[in-house]
Amino acid sequence: MASDKQNDAKLSPMDENKENSSDGGLGLEILQIIKESQQQHGLRHGDYQRYRGYCSRRLRRLRKTLGFRMGNRHKFIGKKITVEMLSDSRYLLLVLMEAERAWSYAMQLKQEANTEPRKRFHLLARLRKAAKHSEKLEKLCESPRVDAKTKLEAQAYTSYLTGMVEFELQEWKLAMEAFNKCKTIYEKLASAFTEELALLYRQRVDEISPNIRYCAYNIGDQNAINDLMQMRLTGGGGGMMAEKLEALITQARTKQAATMSEVEWRGRTVPVKIDKARIFLLGLADNEAAIAQTANEETKEHLYETLLAECRDTIQAVREELKSEMKQRERSTDGDNSKVSNLQFLHSYLSYIKLCTLVKRNESMARTLQAKLKEPDADESKRGPRPQDLIRLYDIILQSLAELSTLQGLEDDHTFQKEVSLKTLVYKANRCFFIAQSYVLVKKWSEALVLYERVLKYAKEVQSKTKNLNNSLKDLPDVQELIAEVNAEKYSLQAAAILDTDETAEVPSQQQVKDNTPLCNRLETFRLEPALVGKQPNLVQFPPDFQPIPCKPLFFDLALNHVAFPPLDDKVEQKGKGGLTGYIKGIFGFGS
Repeated sequence: MASDKQNDAKLSPMDENKENSSDGGLGLEILQIIKESQQQHGLRHGDYQRYRGYCSRRLRRLRKTLGFRMGNRHKFIGKKITVEMLSDSRYLLLVLMEAERAWSYAMQLKQEANTEPRKRFHLLARLRKAAKHSEKLEKLCESPRVDAKTKLEAQAYTSYLTGMVEFELQEWKLAMEAFNKCKTIYEKLASAFTEELALLYRQRVDEISPNIRYCAYNIGDQNAINDLMQMRLTGGGGGMMAEKLEALITQARTKQAATMSEVEWRGRTVPVKIDKARIFLLGLADNEAAIAQTANEETKEHLYETLLAECRDTIQAVREELKSEMKQRERSTDGDNSKVSNLQFLHSYLSYIKLCTLVKRNESMARTLQAKLKEPDADESKRGPRPQDLIRLYDIILQSLAELSTLQGLEDDHTFQKEVSLKTLVYKANRCFFIAQSYVLVKKWSEALVLYERVLKYAKEVQSKTKNLNNSLKDLPDVQELIAEVNAEKYSLQAAAILDTDETAEVPSQQQVKDNTPLCNRLETFRLEPALVGKQPNLVQFPPDFQPIPCKPLFFDLALNHVAFPPLDDKVEQKGKGGLTGYIKGIFGFGS
């Protein structure tokens, strides 16, 4: 919170420059102000609450600066900004911040409405409030004191918020009219101003376009669904539209799912009775086509994750049905439990799709990393990709292939098992190649050479087995290209190993011996050591070794046992024998 307040203080002079007009009238860069404020105060991370707090603090500062206070701490006195008060463009900014505060609160409630549906009513109220403030801003901008550009921006802003309200109310025709008006204004502004401002206006147009197409589809334009699917591929329509688009695709597939009753795989036809499985299998071809058409790696990764999530949910639904079927089988004794049921085979088919998608996703990531690995490092301070990263990806691929070979119902399918084993050999060869590359980086030439020979062994084995399986390698990495690359790397490795050996031989024998003696103990011997000019030169031994020193002598009284002491009998007092007389004397004290 403290850092936000510091940023607010820094931004105030900058925004004041944007509120000044160049031609004498009042001007306000509405879109530029709200975009920069949103990016710097939370919306870069989707934090609408933080942005709402910024708008509240900004409103408080503006009212204090303009002397436009709503009463005092004891009593609220409402005031309205009128056209006559427009002596400063900050009055327009005041209304704009009120609209932004209400809009950000509505977006915050939209995020919370996923778990608390009752908040949707509050959301609609705040969106209407934001649209009301934007209409007030548009009316104020109709004053002759305000320049033409600000008037157009205010109209576009009002149309955008009005369209958002109608979109949430599912009034598709009204929402489409408002969005089209907003788009038209921003396109005209983009063609009339500098490239920097034009880029900002075009970005706004790109944000609005998915909403327009979605409204067109709901009105009845069937061609709009193709445009929406294309936007999904290019990563457009984020935020509010992402959820709407996914719901639209699911709805369209649900309508088609009623006509689907069975699926054929590996020569066996399986009836599909579960609705979730029907919807998933209908959209499988579309999802795979979308992934194939996408060039952007981030979008492709997102589509892979979406497909895998849908596949996991479908497998879970089939697994639930499978549990019920297994219980029924246990009750009936006349059934053949050794035969794979249709539901079990469907489960195997869905697991096959999931594992194959995992393989394709990791292979796509591996291709991207390989391309980056061949590029020269532009920034040495940043950690680039390493062969170890690719090894991890190929480990995951091999694990997925191992699970493929154990799918239920395919144990006796020898063609399938041969295809899986062939793919395993191909990916083992690639994994072995990058393990060799990692050994080359640490100059372990012999280990790398052995691994390159292993790669060639795998590759030749693949070539010998592909004669009977012609179509099995069409989606796999090119083995012939890998062989050529390994041969080239072998020659480079042998040359590097010879050069490394020659450099070692040229060093004098006394310099090759690694001596840990500190410099202070061998000043008479000259030796070139790069470590002496490094960060940890071995100058003295620290801590120093212990050295023997003379200790304080210890004295023991050994003569005491051999000393003969003189008799002390004459010194010891002799007690006399007094008898009764002595006793009486002792009582009366005569003897003392």
